[in-house]
Amino acid sequence: MTEGWLNEHYFILFSDAEIGEASEKYGIAQSLPGFKVLGLRGWDDFLVCDAMGNTYSVPTVPLDQQYLKEATVPQNHSLKTDSRFKEKIKWYLKPVVFGGDANESANLTWVSHEQHAGLVVWWNIQYRDLKIQQAKDA
Repeated sequence: MTEGWLNEHYFILFSDAEIGEASEKYGIAQSLPGFKVLGLRGWDDFLVCDAMGNTYSVPTVPLDQQYLKEATVPQNHSLKTDSRFKEKIKWYLKPVVFGGDANESANLTWVSHEQHAGLVVWWNIQYRDLKIQQAKDA
């Protein structure tokens, strides 16, 4: 794993050896079948690639194909390390898609990579369940 700044974004990039495990921990196959997670951009977005090698950004929550945007993955050597953020990920206690305020400091915390994976999976299950319920109610 390589972490660091490139311009205004903080990146966390998984090594080739880490991609499979990270994709599994984050439940990528459940939300984006056929995709793998390559890393994170700006803590709020995953960098993912499809089976053809095309790369995209997508919010960590909601991890939904409709939000895929073409993206470029930076080279590891171009990242400027910052020990203040090593092995930490910014997290909104109440994700924005559920009404959380990204500008409210009380909604922000820092979590470990393991905690982040668990939170991403849990909140995306909530998101999928809500979508299913809304479709039933429509």
